[in-house]
Amino acid sequence: MNDSPTKLAITVDIVVYPGFKAMEAIGPMSVFEYANLHLQRRGKGPGYDVRVASHQPGPVRSDTLMSLDATKTLSPLALPDNAIIVGSRHIQEALVNSAAITDWIAAVAPRIQRLTALCSGAFFLAAAGVLNGKRATTHWSVADRLKAEYPAIEVDADAIFIRSDNVWTSAGVTAGIDLALALVEEDYGRDLALEVATEMVVYLKRPGGQSQFSSHLLSERTTRPNIRALQNWILDNLHERLSVSQLAQKAMMSERHFARVFQQEVGLSTQEFIEMCRFERATQLLAELALPLKTVAARACFSDEAHMRRVFMKKLGITPKVYRERFATTGIDTLL
Repeated sequence: MNDSPTKLAITVDIVVYPGFKAMEAIGPMSVFEYANLHLQRRGKGPGYDVRVASHQPGPVRSDTLMSLDATKTLSPLALPDNAIIVGSRHIQEALVNSAAITDWIAAVAPRIQRLTALCSGAFFLAAAGVLNGKRATTHWSVADRLKAEYPAIEVDADAIFIRSDNVWTSAGVTAGIDLALALVEEDYGRDLALEVATEMVVYLKRPGGQSQFSSHLLSERTTRPNIRALQNWILDNLHERLSVSQLAQKAMMSERHFARVFQQEVGLSTQEFIEMCRFERATQLLAELALPLKTVAARACFSDEAHMRRVFMKKLGITPKVYRERFATTGIDTLL
C-alpha cells in the first residue's frame, strides 16, 4: 500500500479504440477520480494520473453516442504504471482493426507494472500471449470463445474479477468498477476504497471470486412469480432442511413437475441453488469477519464445517481457510 504524502501519482492509461464499451472506460475512470478527491480531502496529492490512450490520438467513438479524446498515443517508450484495456461488443472486429494494441501489449508486458483487461478486453491480452498459463475471466457471453481460441488460458467464466500475478481481468461492464475499487484498496488501503464506494453508491465488498450470476440475480431472471417467490423464501430459510417435497408443496406443484420447472427457470436444481446460496453467504462472511470457521459454517447454514469445506473444494478447489487467507491482504482482493 502506498500512503506516503510525497508519493508520485500512479499513472493509469485507459486504452480505448473504435467501438469500445463506454461504461467500462468511464466506470474505472470515475473510481480513480473519486479516489483523488478523497485523498485531496485528507490533505494529500492525487493518487492517480489517468490518461485516455489509443493507437492514434484524437476522438475515439464508443459503443454509444459518446466519444473520448485520446490524448496519449500508445508507445513502448512511455509506459504507465497500469494499462487498462476496455472491452467491445464486437471484439473480433476490434482485434483486427486495432491490432496495434495487441502488438503494444506484447511489447510492454515484460516491463509494465500492472496490466488490466475489462470484459472482452481480455482477448487483446490473450492475442498478445500475456494470459498463457494464467487464470483469467471475461464477460460470460464470450467466455467459451476465449477458452476455445486460447486453450493455454485457464478461463473462469464465473468470476467477477481475477488477479494472476500482475495481470488483472474482469467480467463485463460494471465489474470494471469492482476491479478498480480493488486496485484502490491495494494501492491506498481499504478506508479509501470504502469512501469511494460510498460516494459512488456501489457495493464495495463484492469479492472477485463471487459468481457473475448471484443467487439474487438468478431470482430476478426467473419469469414465474411463484418460483421467484420461492427463491426469495429459500434465501430467508437456509437454516432449514429444505427438501424437494417441501419446496414443491410451497410452489403448489407436484414434485416431478416442480423439479422440471425449477431447473428450466433457474438453470440449477433446487439442491444446487441452495448450495450456491450457502456458498455465497460463506464467502461474504469469510471476507468480512474474523470468525472461526465453525461459526462461518453455522451462519452460512451448512450442516457442519466439513460440509462447507467440501462445497468450497468442489467450487473453487481450495478450502475456506485458504479462501480467507487470500482475502487477508485486501478485503476485496480476488483469488490468486
